[in-house]
Amino acid sequence: ASILLDETPFIVSEKTALPNLGSTRGYGIIEDTKRDLEKTCPGIVSCADILAVGGPSWTVKLGRRDSTTASHTLAETDLPGPFYPLDRIIPGFANKVPSARDMIALSAIASIFSLLLLSSMQCHAQLSSTFYDRTCPNALNTIRTSVRQAVSAERRMAASLIRLHFHDCFVQVGLRCFLLDETPTIVSEKTALPNLGSARGYGIIEDAKRELEKTCPGVISCADILAVAARDASTLVGGPSWTVKLGRRDSTTASHTLAETDLPGPFDPLDRIISGFANKGLSTRDMVALSGAHSIGQAQCFLFRDRIYSNGTDIDAGFASTRRRQCPQEDQNGNLAPLDLVTPNQLDNNYYKNLIERKGLLQSDQVLLSGGSTDSIVSEYSNSPRTFASDFAAAMIKMGDISPLTGQNGIIRTVCGSIN
Repeated sequence: ASILLDETPFIVSEKTALPNLGSTRGYGIIEDTKRDLEKTCPGIVSCADILAVGGPSWTVKLGRRDSTTASHTLAETDLPGPFYPLDRIIPGFANKVPSARDMIALSAIASIFSLLLLSSMQCHAQLSSTFYDRTCPNALNTIRTSVRQAVSAERRMAASLIRLHFHDCFVQVGLRCFLLDETPTIVSEKTALPNLGSARGYGIIEDAKRELEKTCPGVISCADILAVAARDASTLVGGPSWTVKLGRRDSTTASHTLAETDLPGPFDPLDRIISGFANKGLSTRDMVALSGAHSIGQAQCFLFRDRIYSNGTDIDAGFASTRRRQCPQEDQNGNLAPLDLVTPNQLDNNYYKNLIERKGLLQSDQVLLSGGSTDSIVSEYSNSPRTFASDFAAAMIKMGDISPLTGQNGIIRTVCGSIN
């Protein structure tokens, strides 16, 4: 794209070379297109590639870079002239393209030459399930091996990995910063109240990352490992599977404060939970489906103590009595109880059946069936495991799509807990 460079004290522009002077046009179209692309994809699309798109249709190979200089002299000697005889045109092309046939085909440009560019051309980097097919084809198998080993050793780890992905997507939308450790310049989200002493599974992600770095160094992001691990964890405990979109990149910062404000809390009322999910682009139905992840995993005593000692009408008395055995009114805050007493290690729709029986462990679970807008969804999922599984998978995909870092944004961390 050296032809696009303007005259400067250090550059003699090719625009003023005889074959171009007063005849080459369309520079403004290229600049307009470049200006629009810089708004959405700054520093990504080269001027050389913009030039290559246009005219009759063909598959354009991309990845060119722009030059830092121009050659007025070569523009006057290398370009074929309008008065050249055939024996001069053919060798001139032979130095650039393979055959006389190519030369004749390219000569047709003279009769149709115009730039037909779409200045609204999209270049937003998209997530894709095939993102690593060429750069790290065994990536998914490597991650799955790490997850399988962890869940085989402890079924509860499946819940922990799903929760890690949820927290990574929900806080500081798009930055994927949950895994970063504390440093003098970073206040880690790991120590935020919703995560402290409860978020687990970091080592599983680091194990998978370590293995991937052996075969595909600097290729797979920690954010993508989390997304794949959550899907694999679900399937390993009987939950649904889904196609994971890939191509996320990792952040270079974290937000302890947002981790304490963005994540839904165990004591939140229904309207606050709904609005919290809506702020992330997730519907009320998405929220109720994702809440089904509480069909596995455990909660600490201090998170449900008030509920089981409330003597409220929204909790089954026998259920409350059972929970009190391991959760006294004082002390032993860290004692654990399964979120689902019936199938504690199975990701299924029994969670919703528990709510209908007033056996939701957390207050934020039981409010899904409290005479509000979500009652009908809870009832539907309790009666249809297939509908729940389908909606849960769709909501997980949608959650994973929340403003990820892609393209040139962010980095690929070598170790998930630290910046390279």
